[in-house]
Amino acid sequence: MDLALREAAAAAARGEVPVGAVVTDAAGQVLAAAGNEVEARHDASAHAEILALRTAAARLRTPRLVGCTLTVTLEPCPMCAQAASFFRVKRLVFGAYDPKGGGVDHGARIFAATSCHHAPEVVGGVRETDCAAQLRSFFTARR
Repeated sequence: MDLALREAAAAAARGEVPVGAVVTDAAGQVLAAAGNEVEARHDASAHAEILALRTAAARLRTPRLVGCTLTVTLEPCPMCAQAASFFRVKRLVFGAYDPKGGGVDHGARIFAATSCHHAPEVVGGVRETDCAAQLRSFFTARR
């Protein structure tokens, strides 16, 4: 989560919503790390999770990240939760819960849907206070 928080801080410094994501393999080695790049890429799908998953898959040269863990500073939105399912990550770890836009424990609850192809193990609330504080600080400065 430390690396994900650093990626989120770098995203905030670029004017992006501070969300960071990291993909690690079964041995815990980092395959990819990313922060949001929605504004820089002019791409609403350039969430940290999507970027990290794509980079990890390209690095491994496979469309499936079996045995891998996706660690994110914020509960993934429905798009990113669905991507984690399609990439077949083994585990999803996230920090802050997102009652408004989350797609795992809130909102669409992608992994609980009967149409879900693969539901990873989910661990939420990891360093929740740190992750939530980073987001609050960013949005407070914007208002």
